[in-house]
Amino acid sequence: MIPARPEAPSGDVVLIVDDVPRSVGALCIDLEAQGYTVLVASDGESALARLELVTPDAILLDALMPGLDGFETCRRLKAHSAWSHIPVIFMTGLSETDHIVRGFEAGGVDYVVKPARTPEVLARLATHVRNSRAVRQAREAIDVGGHGVLMVDARQRIAWRSPRAQVWLAEFFPQQPDDACLAWLDTATQAPEGVCSRTLGGRTLTARRLGGVGLGEVMWLLDLGAPHVAPSRLSTASLTPRETEVLSWVAKGKTNRDVAEILRMSPRTVNKHLEHVFEKLGVETRAAAAALASRELG
Repeated sequence: MIPARPEAPSGDVVLIVDDVPRSVGALCIDLEAQGYTVLVASDGESALARLELVTPDAILLDALMPGLDGFETCRRLKAHSAWSHIPVIFMTGLSETDHIVRGFEAGGVDYVVKPARTPEVLARLATHVRNSRAVRQAREAIDVGGHGVLMVDARQRIAWRSPRAQVWLAEFFPQQPDDACLAWLDTATQAPEGVCSRTLGGRTLTARRLGGVGLGEVMWLLDLGAPHVAPSRLSTASLTPRETEVLSWVAKGKTNRDVAEILRMSPRTVNKHLEHVFEKLGVETRAAAAALASRELG
């Protein structure tokens, strides 16, 4: 007798892919008894065709099948943005390390050895379906918020991108967007602050490394804005309002006496203000200060 699951699956859908369907007949019955809706496909091609009609909550996938084997089937569905979130648990009669590694490299999250033991499958399904749903909800929240987010896996591949990120990458990296983007992100990985930027058509795309999120994946936050403009010398000189007024009139060609009359102060006071302006701007002459002000004040 199969022990009751602690939490009902609430109609979770499981797709079982096996080239010998009768070999998983008992497992199908047990899963349905626990509340799962079970779909069955006999090969990789028919499994992918089923995904066009319904998106399951998890897939139990036979690793070795004639034609399109489980590894290639997994790679294809993981390359599809609408299916990439589905957890794939490999089923295999072989427990050799190379098959297990191939399953994980193809995008699988777990494996069970055939003949599958129902209690073990139930426990693994419950964990992976719950984790997948939490990740999907978080990604949907990111999509709704319009944030540009990338996930890069341990093998330096873009595992997921938000819709906004996809649009930006297509714009800034029109040729081979994934390869070009990963090369770009690599420059940020080598930078102490973990940030890189790329300017195109008057706009700047910035990527900031947010850190690891498990299973070797790294999250990146993208932001699109106007090009970064270096602060002007005037903006960093900390001129007082009065010094700025004096400098602006000097830039217009006024003499100290003219400025004194306009601002109703003595020529000596005007000269004193200019001494402070020269020091703060790092210039030595009236002409240099006037030229700088003309460029930056307009």
